[in-house]
Amino acid sequence: MSLGLDNLKHIVVLMMENRSFDHMLGALKGEDARINGLTGNESNLDTENEPARVQPNAEWQSQLDPDPNHHFPAVQKQLFYPAMGPPAAPNMQGFVQSYFDMQRDVNHSRKIMYYFTPEKLPVLTTLARSFAVFNGWFASIPGPTICNRAFAHYGTSFGSVTMDPFEIKKPIASIYDRMLNAGRTTKLYYFDQASSTMEVVNLLSNQPKVFGTYDQFLSDCKLGSLPDYSFIEPNYTDHEGDGGGELLASDQHPDHDVQEGEVFIAAVYNAIRQNPDVWKSTALLVVYDEHGGIYDHVAPPSCTPDGFTEGSNNDPFIAPVADTGTGYTFAFDRLGIRVPAVLISPWIRKSTVVPGSEDPANGRIFDHASIPRTVTDHFIDPAFAQRSWREKSAGTFLDLLSDTMRPDSDCPVFQVS
Repeated sequence: MSLGLDNLKHIVVLMMENRSFDHMLGALKGEDARINGLTGNESNLDTENEPARVQPNAEWQSQLDPDPNHHFPAVQKQLFYPAMGPPAAPNMQGFVQSYFDMQRDVNHSRKIMYYFTPEKLPVLTTLARSFAVFNGWFASIPGPTICNRAFAHYGTSFGSVTMDPFEIKKPIASIYDRMLNAGRTTKLYYFDQASSTMEVVNLLSNQPKVFGTYDQFLSDCKLGSLPDYSFIEPNYTDHEGDGGGELLASDQHPDHDVQEGEVFIAAVYNAIRQNPDVWKSTALLVVYDEHGGIYDHVAPPSCTPDGFTEGSNNDPFIAPVADTGTGYTFAFDRLGIRVPAVLISPWIRKSTVVPGSEDPANGRIFDHASIPRTVTDHFIDPAFAQRSWREKSAGTFLDLLSDTMRPDSDCPVFQVS
């Protein structure tokens, strides 16, 4: 065990919305060849059979409107076009075709290939350069928000690939219930009542004491009273604040202002960073729930099926499948599309790049089930049995913490107004 792990008292996860790895961080390959980003030659054919190349033209807002389709059938098209699924292998050639379906506009459909230059995302790219960026962190399934966020909370979506509420099946407990049952502390911080999400209500309807507001998170950092495990929800909606004035959504979901999300990420990081005791004892993971229909060039790998065990006495394996509306059932045996993920701690060596599927010998694959797996292993018991097969096989990430704590001068601070 490293000194970084010895000092680790808090794990914090900030999950943003609906952006792919290449869209947000792909340009960093130009600075660091270890990062599995964009060369500039990647393309999809548009509906006029012309190549639509990736372009560094992404804008903070007013570009991805309408919202790109990221429900299961659309993601199948993005992955497999012109095929519509297995037995074909994912070729990542259907993103422009899929976005064309939204409003039948060829020129607009090509914008799904746009990506941000690093100077447009100074917070996220600075954190990726300064700490650990993952080449191989994927959404848990090729589908939308709620089922993917369920993997972060439960290590499974209980057979759901949609935005519909899902049935929670015992003995799989949320990471919050596991922590409480083990005598640990945990909190899910949501931005405010107007911006809390559907899955949060479903998730914690019987655990109101686990809820906390974002203002409470800021206070807990300042006072040094962060719980063992925290999950932070951004602001999902533009709405009026308690004191008047407009609060802009900070989740970065298209077509919300990406800059507002940058400010929010910086504020979360600064809150942890500015208390020396919290800073040296916390690992912060910034990750995105799914790709939002936006282009990424890396084909999602196969994975352990998302089965779960009913009961506590080695009852038969239950392998959920989903009726996807695409002509076949999905066996939860393939991950979703790659998303940005950055792990932050002063115990992480500067400019760490965690290899993914591009490095067959040393690459590591992660998905959102890695979150409850890592938290459970660190705070409760690595042998904890009541979790999905997917979670049990998921990668963990705390081994990235080293024996050396970096000096204060070697870790960025952001100026946030």
